[in-house]
Amino acid sequence: MKAESRRDKRVFITGASSGIGAALARRYAEEGAVLALVGRSSDRLNALQASLPGAERHWVYALDVMDTAALWAAAAEFMAANNGIDIVIANAGISHGTLTRHAEDLPVFERIVATNLVATVATFAPFVERMEQQAAQGDHGCRLVGIGSAAGIRGLPGASAYSASKAAVITYCESLRVELRRSGVRVVTIVPGYIDTPMTQSNKYRMPFLMSAEKFAAQTVNAIDAGVSYRVIPWQMGVVAKLLRLLPNALYDLAFARAPRKARTTAHPRAKPPAQNAGSGTAQKPE
Repeated sequence: MKAESRRDKRVFITGASSGIGAALARRYAEEGAVLALVGRSSDRLNALQASLPGAERHWVYALDVMDTAALWAAAAEFMAANNGIDIVIANAGISHGTLTRHAEDLPVFERIVATNLVATVATFAPFVERMEQQAAQGDHGCRLVGIGSAAGIRGLPGASAYSASKAAVITYCESLRVELRRSGVRVVTIVPGYIDTPMTQSNKYRMPFLMSAEKFAAQTVNAIDAGVSYRVIPWQMGVVAKLLRLLPNALYDLAFARAPRKARTTAHPRAKPPAQNAGSGTAQKPE
C-alpha cells in the first residue's frame, strides 16, 4: 500500500514510548496517520509526540496497560474524537529471565504473562465492536495487530515466562483471527526476531540477524497494510523459526541446553515473593 493511502489512518499503539512502538509511531506519523500513543511514561510519550510530524494531531495516553478501565476510556475517547479506528497495535511488553526453582520469580512470571498476553486481549477488546461495524459498512482496512516473538516459537531456557507469554500471544491471535474472519476485521500477528531496542540491548549474547527498529517498522507497516495473517521479521528469522518447529525434541534439547540465558531481574527481594497488583496505572488526558 502506498504512503498516500495511509494518510489520516487512525492508529492506536501501546508500548509507544520506546523501541518498536516508538519506531512504528514515527513511521506512521511520517505517512500522515493520526496516532494514539500509549505507554507508562508521560515524559517519554510527550517527547515522542513533540518529535513527530503533525505533533498537534496525535494523542498521548500515559497509563498502565493492565489498567483495563483506563484502556477502555482512552479507546473510547480516541474513537469518538476521530470518528472510528483503523489499526490497533498491541505492542506493550516486558522481558526478564525467570527460573522456576526460584520462588521469588513467580511474581515476575505473573507480571510478564499479564503484560504481554492479558494486556493484548485488553487492548483489542474495546475496538472489536466498532471495527466490526466499520467493516460491515465496507471498510476493508481494520486491523488488530498482535506482537509475538521468535522466542515464542520454541521454549527458551531461562526465559520461560517470556517464551510462554509470546507463544500464547501467537496462539491467541490465531484464535481471534478465525473468530473474526467473517466480520472483515483482519488480525495480523507480527513475530519479531532480534530488533535493536532497549529490550535487546541488555542481552549479553550474540543476536543473529539483528535488525534496526526503523527497518523493522517499515516492514511491519507493509505487512499490516497487506493484512497478512502471520509474518516473521526479518525473513531470515522466519526460516529459522520454521526449522525450529521441525526439530525433534531430543535435538532441540541438545542444541539449546547450554544456550545463553537472559538475566533475571533484581527488582524483587530474595525472600518471600511480594504480593503485586498488576493493574495499578491511571490514564492521563492526551496533550
